[in-house]
Amino acid sequence: MNYNTKRRVAALLAVPALLFTAACGSDDGNNGDTAGGVAEIKGKVGAKPEISVPKDGKPSDKTVVKTVSAGSGTPIKGSDFVRLDWTVEKWGGGQELGGTWAAGAAGDKAPRRQSIEQIGKPSQQLPEKVLDAVKGKKPGSRILVQGTAGDLIGQSLNTSSGISAKDVLIWVVDPVGAASVDTKAEAKGEQAPSEPGMPEVKSPSQKAAVITVPKGEKAPKDLKEQVLIKGDGKKVEAGQGLIAQYTGVKWEDGKKFDSSWDHGGATAFQIGNGSVVAGWDKGLVGKHVGDRVLLVIPPSLGYGASPQSELAKNTLVFTVDILGTV
Repeated sequence: MNYNTKRRVAALLAVPALLFTAACGSDDGNNGDTAGGVAEIKGKVGAKPEISVPKDGKPSDKTVVKTVSAGSGTPIKGSDFVRLDWTVEKWGGGQELGGTWAAGAAGDKAPRRQSIEQIGKPSQQLPEKVLDAVKGKKPGSRILVQGTAGDLIGQSLNTSSGISAKDVLIWVVDPVGAASVDTKAEAKGEQAPSEPGMPEVKSPSQKAAVITVPKGEKAPKDLKEQVLIKGDGKKVEAGQGLIAQYTGVKWEDGKKFDSSWDHGGATAFQIGNGSVVAGWDKGLVGKHVGDRVLLVIPPSLGYGASPQSELAKNTLVFTVDILGTV
């Protein structure tokens, strides 16, 4: 079975309604002069926006992309990894259909869950056109994307959401941060030998790691971790998006079940707030960019709480190269 990166490792954020079933590929939307109104957006960047529509209630007949507030720094490029806050409403409905401000975090003190995406790649949180609107903007901006569900989502519109192709949707997106990282990058430096009782790791360049579980060794009941290569980058903080290469195998039979190298290279996910398995949160927060980390995760900190998962009873072994944060 192919364990999709974001479904198995970087568990997707829970949102009130999924409006689309997959990334869409419809034509580019129109900008410029419009016949009809455009939603008004109030509130500070970083806080949940207030969305209102003109009193006459007639929306523009064209897709609108508008920078409500400009940020600062380097414009976001077409392949950058980004961390986003967003919300979406139906024109005139006033009810949030999905978004990060509505998504709870794992604990009162945990950072709010946000979307971690790579521009130009399919997303299961944002339609292609909405994500593409972030390109060229600067972190700290606030962006309005308004258009019909048919134009923004296209054939991938999930009709069970109660939204029709003619319904006008209002998306407000705040790019919190962005980072440029080569998806083929890997940790550099001399790799330390594994400690006694830990799996052996061989890391061929540009390929999934080869992880060998020690024969006759019982799986540990607690989280085990070891930094195999020490990086000199910034410390990873809870709430950041972490960009990484990884390979995972099952302790019980040593078989690989997933690797970022099997999905085109580095991927990104939010860390330290329950968006990924607890073993990743506990083992990677506080590490540094450039580290290669070996993790042995018992079921209680893996997928043990998800009995429907084929990995629910397995102890998981990962090697993770931390390439950057966003």
